[in-house]
Amino acid sequence: MPEAPMITLKPTDISLELKNKKKLQFIEDVTSNADEVQKKVLEEILSRNAYVEYLQRHGLNGHTDRETFKKTMPVITYEDIQPYIDRIANGETSPILCSKPISEFLTSSGTSGGERKLMPTIEEELGRRSLLYSLLMPVMSQFVPGLDKGKGMYFLFTKSEAKTPGGLVARPVLTSYYKSSHFKDRPFDPYTNYTSPNETILCPDSYQSMYSQLLCGLCQHNEVLRVGAVFASGFIRAIRFLEKHWPLLCNDIRNGTINPQITDQSVREAVMKILKPDPKLADFIEAECSKDSWQGIITSLWPNTKYVDVIVTGTMSQYIPTLDYYSNGLPLVCTMYASSECYFGVNLKPLCKPSEVSYTLIPTMAYFEFLPVHRNNGVNDSISVPKSLNEKEQQELVDLVDVKLGQEYELVVTTYAGLHRYRVGDVLRVAGFKNKAPQFNFICRKNVVLSIDSDKTDEVELQNAVKNAVNHLLPFGATLAEYTSYADTTTIPGHYVLYWELSLNGTTPIPPSVFEDCCLTIEESLNSVYRQGRVCDKSIGPLEIKIVEPGTFDKLMDYAISLGASINQYKTPRCVKFAPIIELLNSRAVSSYFSPKCPKWLPGHKQWSNKN
Repeated sequence: MPEAPMITLKPTDISLELKNKKKLQFIEDVTSNADEVQKKVLEEILSRNAYVEYLQRHGLNGHTDRETFKKTMPVITYEDIQPYIDRIANGETSPILCSKPISEFLTSSGTSGGERKLMPTIEEELGRRSLLYSLLMPVMSQFVPGLDKGKGMYFLFTKSEAKTPGGLVARPVLTSYYKSSHFKDRPFDPYTNYTSPNETILCPDSYQSMYSQLLCGLCQHNEVLRVGAVFASGFIRAIRFLEKHWPLLCNDIRNGTINPQITDQSVREAVMKILKPDPKLADFIEAECSKDSWQGIITSLWPNTKYVDVIVTGTMSQYIPTLDYYSNGLPLVCTMYASSECYFGVNLKPLCKPSEVSYTLIPTMAYFEFLPVHRNNGVNDSISVPKSLNEKEQQELVDLVDVKLGQEYELVVTTYAGLHRYRVGDVLRVAGFKNKAPQFNFICRKNVVLSIDSDKTDEVELQNAVKNAVNHLLPFGATLAEYTSYADTTTIPGHYVLYWELSLNGTTPIPPSVFEDCCLTIEESLNSVYRQGRVCDKSIGPLEIKIVEPGTFDKLMDYAISLGASINQYKTPRCVKFAPIIELLNSRAVSSYFSPKCPKWLPGHKQWSNKN
């Protein structure tokens, strides 16, 4: 990268440079002393929570050392602590999991029994999250200088929230952060200087929020140095929204007025501080958006953009070709690794290829352990992680500094907010080390077969949904011989596609409305995160069933065997991603049906609506 030109530093530049140095030194210090920091973190968590019910019940008896902790405390999943979580949600205030009061629940995109998991959190965790955010730009500035001289155009959104029967708020982690004073009342910082005013981000109506954020981003197009969203899918939705609504946006910019569809008064006022009549800019946007091809539209409309900041690891990697198309191959940057349970780490080489992204876990965030993962070298090279661990498997867990290069592990965390040896469900591979701290590639979320946005559908859930749907076929003497599925992201929003091969024993033809009912029944049977994506966030399109010719799944098996699969071990994959297999299935599709309407969805958990 060429050296930055020699310029005289203003006092603000010097203080920013000092701030950056301090943050980078913090990363050096905690990664150089990773084991000592981890030991201290565990001691701190256990000493402050010594008398909470959960630790007492397992007989930890105030011990804070690693050895006793590992011998005494079991490695757990959400189902193990759900009874404790439910008691807190129902209003119990005694120290059940944590000595500090639970301030709210963070709703995970992972589900249990079809409902979002509830992760306990405490007020001080916001400070830890803010710390991780504060490391991102000092790291980035080492690779892309001058980012403090312009703005970031980030499409950030809040999602709906609910109250538990005991009165605690339950909402996604990012909604919690954006609504906190850490975000809303942040002091001016050139690195958190966004084109979107807070009011547009906090607007609960997704259409008004997206429209107003795009309008502000277009008005300030020459100041934008970086663009992004949380997930790749969200950023592509913003570009598709622009494709659909650019004439309205141009009209607003030309006249300096806001479309009457934007009814939120606080949003209108915030936008009017930015929006001024600019016919020249409107003509420019109109000329660019009227072109036959939208290839490179990001660099056309926002010409000073240096990179696209979105998550493109895990299932989000399916969006990389689309992002490359719209951005003219700008660097795709994944800056951090976080979840509802805990914020984990940062990418110290942000300009690397998406396939090479690795995250350095920051040892102050929580106490980390790692459960070795083994692959079944069968057809799908699937990952084998036991649901519950026996005594021997519990002893296999290793500490942060003891992981081995190239080995895959499931992440296990002990947090300040009351999770003790909790299996997050993420599978990571050790890619290298920063000083003593390991760096991990994110491999996958355990057991997920389908995902479009933040939804995660596993094989068991898909199987149950299909089982419910095929009941519609019984009156016609039809049964389902075989099926598989595919997350189709060529449409925006993406949608689930199921390929069905039927055995027809009856003579009555099956009307299209029956297959549409099958689509809707599957959607109604899927978890609340999927249904929220369909109903409220509009981030997932209607589910599609494609009926394929008889014998299609035999052809699928022949193809797998031709690639070296063992005929004895072959079983139909319940989800396919490999392009030639999708082509084979599509070439044999004889008809296609979509869900006729959205499934039912309400904020909060089903059981709460009976109590509130």
